[in-house]
This record gives sequence, C-alpha cells and structure tokens, in this order.
Amino acid sequence: MTTATGATDDVRLSAREAAERHLRALVGRDDARLREDQWAAIEALAVDHRRALVVQRTGWGKSAVYFVATKLLREAGAGPTVIVSPLLALMRNQIAAAERAGIRAVTINSTNIDQWQPIHDQIHAGEVDVLLVSPERLNNPGFRDEVLPRLAATCGLLVVDEAHCISDWGHDFRPDYRRLRTLLAELPSGIPVLATTATANARVTDDVAEQLGVHADGSADAQVLVQRGTLDRESLRLGVVQLKTPEQRLAWLADHLVEQPGSGIVYCLTVAATQEVAGYLRDRGLEVAAYSGQTEADERHALEQALVDGRVKALIATSALGMGFDASLGFVINLGAPSSPVAYYQQVGRAGRGTDDATVVLLPQIEDRDIWAYFASLGFPREEQVRETLAALAESDRPLSTATLETRVELGRNRLESMLKVLDVDGAVQRVQGGWVATGRPWTYDAERYARVAEAREREQQAMLGYLRTTECRMRYLREQLDDPEATDCGRCDNCGGLTLSSSVSEAAVADAGQRLSRPGVVLEPRRMWPTALANLGLDLKGKIAAGAEPGRTVARLTDLGHGQALRALFREDTPDGPVPPGLAQAVMDVMKDWSSEWTSRPDAIVVVESATRPTLVRDLADGLSRVMQVPVVGTWAIRDSSVPPRAGQSNSAQRVAAVRRRGGLDADVPPGATVLLVDDQVATGWTLTVAATAIRAAGAAAVLPLALAAQG
Repeated sequence: MTTATGATDDVRLSAREAAERHLRALVGRDDARLREDQWAAIEALAVDHRRALVVQRTGWGKSAVYFVATKLLREAGAGPTVIVSPLLALMRNQIAAAERAGIRAVTINSTNIDQWQPIHDQIHAGEVDVLLVSPERLNNPGFRDEVLPRLAATCGLLVVDEAHCISDWGHDFRPDYRRLRTLLAELPSGIPVLATTATANARVTDDVAEQLGVHADGSADAQVLVQRGTLDRESLRLGVVQLKTPEQRLAWLADHLVEQPGSGIVYCLTVAATQEVAGYLRDRGLEVAAYSGQTEADERHALEQALVDGRVKALIATSALGMGFDASLGFVINLGAPSSPVAYYQQVGRAGRGTDDATVVLLPQIEDRDIWAYFASLGFPREEQVRETLAALAESDRPLSTATLETRVELGRNRLESMLKVLDVDGAVQRVQGGWVATGRPWTYDAERYARVAEAREREQQAMLGYLRTTECRMRYLREQLDDPEATDCGRCDNCGGLTLSSSVSEAAVADAGQRLSRPGVVLEPRRMWPTALANLGLDLKGKIAAGAEPGRTVARLTDLGHGQALRALFREDTPDGPVPPGLAQAVMDVMKDWSSEWTSRPDAIVVVESATRPTLVRDLADGLSRVMQVPVVGTWAIRDSSVPPRAGQSNSAQRVAAVRRRGGLDADVPPGATVLLVDDQVATGWTLTVAATAIRAAGAAAVLPLALAAQG
C-alpha cells in the first residue's frame, strides 16, 4: 500500500525499525524506544521530506529527532545535515552526542577559524554527517557567498535550533537568524527542514511556521508539520521568595543554596551582579563562579564542564548560560526576574533534565523594572536613524565599515550592527568585504509592526509581574503564557502545596551581605584609543591616546545591588538637584581612602566637570573633597556651547567625542606637573572624562585621576 505522500507502508515500517536502532546507539541503551510524537517528526523529515516545526519542552528529545533523521537520510544517500545553533555550549554537547551514535559532526564558529578549510575539504569529500554553524556565520560575506550556496544545494537536512529567535515576536529575537529566511527560500525542493524550540507561544509558532513554508518562487507550503506538545516539566517545583532588601536576598542565597539538590545555576540580570554575588558567596565558603558573555571562551567551557561534573555548587550567570546548555541540574534560582514569563520558562528549563526532582526559585528585586526598561531602550532604531544610515551608504562610492558609519549616525556599535543585519535581510543593504553597501532597493519602515512588538514586550513584563503575585499554580501560569492548551495545575509548586520555601535569613549572613554591598568603589578604566574615522567629523584624533587619564573610581554602577540603589534614586529625572546625600558622601570618602594606596602622587588640584542638570550636586562633591583633602579647586571643564545637549552622541564613541569637544572646554589654572583629581557626577561612555583629561594633561598636568559618583551599566 502507498500512502498519500508517496511512501509505502513497508518503507515506513523499515524506516521505523532503523530509527529505533539508531536511537539505541545514540542514548546507549538497549531498551530505548521512540515515542510516537518523536517518530512522527522523524517520519515527516526522513520519509516524506517535509518541513516541520517542533515546539516541545526542554528534555523532550529534539536532538534525538534530528540525529536519527540524519542517520536515515545519510543511509539513503542524502548530503550532510546543517544545524544552525546559537551557542557554543550547545554545539559541544551535540557533537559529543552525535559521536555516540557514530555520526561524524563538526562545527564552524568564531573560535576555530584555522580549521575552516580542512572542514570544508571534509564536507566535499563526504566525510561529514553533521555541520553545526552559528547564526553569525550566516551573515559573514565569505561564508554567505561561497560556502552557504554549496551547503544549500547539497545538504540533506537543515535544522534550525532555538527557532523562536527567527521571529521578532520571540522573547530572544536575534537579527542574525533573519538570514535563515533567505536560506529557507533558496533550498532546493525536497530538502527537509526541522525547526525546534521549547519556548514559543501561539503567535511565535504561527510566525515561524509561515516562514518555514516560503519557497524561492514566493509560493507557500501548506504541508509544514507543526507539532506542539505539552510544556509541563514534571520534575520542576516552582516557588517565589519575596524579600525586601538586597542584603536579605544575598543572605538567603548564602543560607539556603547548600540545601538545593545537586548543582545548578543562579541567574542574575547584569554582569556586575554575577561578579558581586559570586564574590559574596565565595566569601561565605560556597563553591561558585561567575559566568557571563564577558567570560573568555576557554574559561566558559571550563566552567560549564565544572558544573556538569558537579565540581561547583552553582554558576552565578547571566542569560549567556542559557539556550542549549545540557546538564542534569538540581536547581535554578533567579536573583531578579526576567522580563517575560516565556524567557523565564526558558531559563528554568535548564533544571530538571535527567533528574526527577529539581527546585526553581525566583527572588524578585525592586530594580528589575529599571533593568527591563534599559534593555527595552535598545530596540529597533527610529526611522530617521535608519534613513540616515541608508543615505550615508548610498552617498558613498565604497563600502563603509561599521566604525565609519558610527561617525555618520548616532547609534551604538551593537545597535547599528543589529539594524544593518535586519536591513540586509530586507534587501536594503548588503554586507560585503570591507563593510556595508546600499542596494538601492526601496525599503519601508514598518513603524506599526515595531510598535506592536514594543507593546507585546510591555504586556510580557506585566505578565511577569503577574507571575510574582499569582496565588494559582505557577507552572500552569507559565504554560498558559506559552498558549499550552493542556495547562493544568501541577501539584508541585509553592502555591499548589508541593514546595515549601523558607524566607528566613540569618543575622550573620545579612550582616556580611550588608558589609559587602556597602563596600564602595568600582575601577573606572581609562580609554586608551581614539575611535576610528574621527577625521570624518573634522577631528584630527586617531590611534593611541598618548596623554590621558589614569585608572579612576566611581562609588558604584547604577545596576549594582548595594550603593546602586541609592544612586538610581539620586539620578532619577524627578529627583531635584541638591548636595551629595550623607550616605553617599561617606561612601566617596571610603573610596578615596581605599584608592589612595594606589596613587603614585597625592592630588594637588581639583577640576570639576560642569553640569547643566545637577550643578549643585557636582559642585558640592568637589567642594567637599577640597575641604577634606585640603586641595584647591582650580577650575572646570566648562560648558562652552549649551546648544549641544548633555548626552549628545552618547550612542556611539565617535559621535560622543565630537559632541564633548563641541560642548565643553577647559577653564582652569592647572599647576605645572600637578596631579589633578577630575570630578564628575556620573559616567556613561567615559569620553567626557577622557577628553577633559587630555586637555588637562595638555595644560601641564602630570597625571589625571577621574572620580565620579556613578557609572552606568
């Protein structure tokens, strides 16, 4: 008998038997069996050569689907499978799993450039079954123009992991993933495609499925298989602990981390918090380490392995330790809430894999909403900024680098890169060797869509606050946010009575936390190099900054857990200008006392950065230091052109240097050979202090020591 899709029952039966055999090799167990939903996905790919979107919870076995399908397709003579994966941790885990099943897997990413050509040779020789690539590779000109077309023409299966990243409705949209839209459309007919994710609500599912169905001729494929399973995680016990102060939350970790089963992750919202929390917990005798996107690649790999092996109790991490990290973890704790229930479900999904019981705890913070607002401000730029970029490219007779574009458009490097990637996929620009060029194709700013996405983000934030307040089942709440039609009460969370979490904290732990958080002082590293292409802005500055500032100090970052809270309150727009509050004044003196041990020469003079928004604050800070240190204030970095706004150009370095030079100038009598204390209220980019320091050095100072109350970020 032949079915409607062409394969006979005998062919399907034979494929099922082979698939079961490959699964047993993959997991190393003779009793392993495919579930019917797993087989349905494999059958769609390897037998019917269809496109499929699989939305299944973490731990369901999505990698088993594409590895088993790969074995079946390779045995039938198909080309290698190409897997697009977002994180190196995922790639390492998948390569190890593939090898267990006799699958030859390799990866091309930013850390193994010297291996690219040998890998290409292996692919052409038919010696590779699976190629894993990072989404960033898809927009590299050489890879896109030379390698990608060959892969598209010869691959046997395309897998898009963490497919919610394709959709700008997804909680973790990534511009590099947009290149997949073009790749999907250019695939030859009959090449199966699998997109997988554990975190997609109905809107994201529909969006990704629609993109999966588009072909090169513009036709849509109605045969895309969409498989949505239950999103319950039977091993997870969810709970929330509400504590009023940062000291109490840190103390809770110190007192209760050891009680959590096995090893796990403590998620923080900022890099600074990971370092602060990890340092405190280590001082309390706990085996933990900080992990973020700023951690070096080799160290990240070592830390991941230490967590997998149980050699650390926890990694104190940002969301950089997220998608694709595969380990049997006993707990996930969030110090601060992610901005959406969908993102939270993604993070808690790191726990409970390979274990029957895992604890998930959320410790919300007052400052969470401020951090959400900051990240929300980094969305798609305004239309005039996009048009300025397109105009700059159109007017140029050569490709423009991102650094050069920074001198034409007031956007930071990361935002500018993200915008250009979107414009690339939309066909308005193209990345080539040497930079970016305009294509001349018409482009429309979809303001309505961007507004709807922003509104969706706001609704997600409100839903996250609802999770904190709900008295109903927490797992049901998360599943309903992901539009899981089978959502029911779990019976395991704190609201269902299946988990009891103590909110008690010891006085000793609170005291230690308070002492650590009250310890002021963050090193302010000086700028060492001028931004590139400043000549485009009429500035003869380039290369190394020959005479600038020494390493400086701020009391704290605005995102810090301790003094950060007082500084956030001080610098809110509705806080009136006034003198330095007593608590922060004492913190400044503590910073000076600690910092002075590193000075080669004590300050001889003080120069104040004049402020249009908080003149009383910054002058009071300088005058107070002058009285205590018995050092004169000898002048200011003065406002010369008030028509230049205080934060002009702040989005990128080149624009900021130009704005600082236009706005200000040195008005001070600097003693020859002096060490000058340069005082400001807050630091954003560091360029105001850098430009002022170079002017002070040019006026005869031997050294400049920058000091500010707060640093952004």
